[in-house]
Amino acid sequence: MNQQLGSHTQHISRQFNIELEEIKNRMLEMGGLVESQLRDALESIIRLDTGLAEEVRRQDAIIDSLEIVIDEQCNRILAKRQPAASDLRLILSIVKAIRDLERIGDEASKIAKMAVKLSSSENESPGSPYLLDIGERVVNMLHEALDAYARGDAYIASAVLEEDDQVDARYEEAIRDLVRTMTANPGNVSPALNSVWALRALERIGDHAKNISEHVLYLVQGNDVRHGGRM
Repeated sequence: MNQQLGSHTQHISRQFNIELEEIKNRMLEMGGLVESQLRDALESIIRLDTGLAEEVRRQDAIIDSLEIVIDEQCNRILAKRQPAASDLRLILSIVKAIRDLERIGDEASKIAKMAVKLSSSENESPGSPYLLDIGERVVNMLHEALDAYARGDAYIASAVLEEDDQVDARYEEAIRDLVRTMTANPGNVSPALNSVWALRALERIGDHAKNISEHVLYLVQGNDVRHGGRM
């Protein structure tokens, strides 16, 4: 390879690395916004803060727009650079991760909607302790999943997968308890049902955080662990 061609190739490679780093950082930036939105949604339903709940729902449009922008950037890189091996895994993992982040934003918006409904109820929600407990667990799962992605840390990602099992178990316990409450006290049916929908949203957020961690394992190890795949 002559010197001019070699210099040109190095320049292209360096520019490609910059593009990859920029798109990864933008995805993590989106993740930070979604994490903040989720924290606000949880606070709104625990405190029954309707103003904060409405702000959470407004933030959803920003998250949706970010997903579109990042997805378009990924598509342009795929078409222009035709990446292979680890670079291709990075782009594909980002495409998958932003979809999970967008869906977490949707679920956070549902939690905020339930906060508004609960605030207008005459009866106190019997699901508040579960909302706080499961909510804090899934917020931590999302935080750890994003941290694992930023660091490329398979150990942290694997820990998130294990935490999801605990969230699922706690969610099932909460639903059983709320069903008993509704059966014993029909006057609590409406607030209990709103709590059930909020808890369902939190459980799904845990699933999406788990997905992001699986994307990390795919990126770091080149191994798809979904649907019982080996870690």
